[in-house]
Amino acid sequence: MDEFALIDRYFRRQTVTREDVALGIGDDAAIVVPRSGEQLVAAVDTLVAGRHFPDWFSAAEIGYRALAVNLSDLAAMGAEPRWALLALTLPEVAAAWLDDFSTGFLDLARKHRVALIGGDTTQGPLTISVTLLGVCERALTRAGAMVGDAIFVTGTLGDAALALALDADDDGESAGRLRAHFSRPEPRVAAGLALHDFAHAAIDVSDGLLGDLGHILRASKVGARIDGRCLPTSAAARALFTPERILTAAATGGDDYELLFTAPAQLEASIRDRLAGCDCPVTRIGTIVAGDAFELSGLDGVPMQPARTGFRHFAT
Repeated sequence: MDEFALIDRYFRRQTVTREDVALGIGDDAAIVVPRSGEQLVAAVDTLVAGRHFPDWFSAAEIGYRALAVNLSDLAAMGAEPRWALLALTLPEVAAAWLDDFSTGFLDLARKHRVALIGGDTTQGPLTISVTLLGVCERALTRAGAMVGDAIFVTGTLGDAALALALDADDDGESAGRLRAHFSRPEPRVAAGLALHDFAHAAIDVSDGLLGDLGHILRASKVGARIDGRCLPTSAAARALFTPERILTAAATGGDDYELLFTAPAQLEASIRDRLAGCDCPVTRIGTIVAGDAFELSGLDGVPMQPARTGFRHFAT
């Protein structure tokens, strides 16, 4: 099967059609038509076998995750996702693998009305690169956090990192929930769109809460205090790990793909109400302060200093 037959068989079968796609799969490039006044928002992520997903991932989970991490980036910008490009490097053409991969990818695309409009295929070590395009009227950014803002996070933290810490023979319900959180993260697209009325700054938690919060602090030129006792954690994590291990994972573990944002403290009740309508729990975990100091308190309320703040590519 050559690359053109591969595209026809596995990726033309999408069911998402959009009026703003003037030309999709099948030409040298795609053509999309944003409406007047919309900002175009673009994100790209690359997943490499052995680096970004473990051997136990199914092909459907790889396909799902490849799109989910990009959806999370657009959610953090408060953007509506619309169009995707997929570059797929394969060691070989395996029909069953491609069928499952495309199912995982396209099912999530349909859920968020994302049209796959083009891409590329080639042979080599398994690598997946997705470019996602969306629109917004006013993007949320990492800059804009203000002194006195409360710091909020959606969902729970640490589950993905703890999933990687499980033994291979951990197969109970709690272990399954942790692994599912890692392999199929829930992109907070609706929550990101809802935060336009409230948030001053936002980011998604991909490399670890503290590391990603650091990006907001540097961009906004402010400091922060985080109460480790307030970090939201799951029942599955609490069933399998000690409180200290969970706190470390929640503060520094990556791959949660929750939204971390700052907003005026007096809007907390309104934020909770709005995100409840998105079926998205939210927790207040700290405060933005003047200066550039950062403080994390532990389970005993005493300031602590983790050995690391999050994942970093090329770190030595």
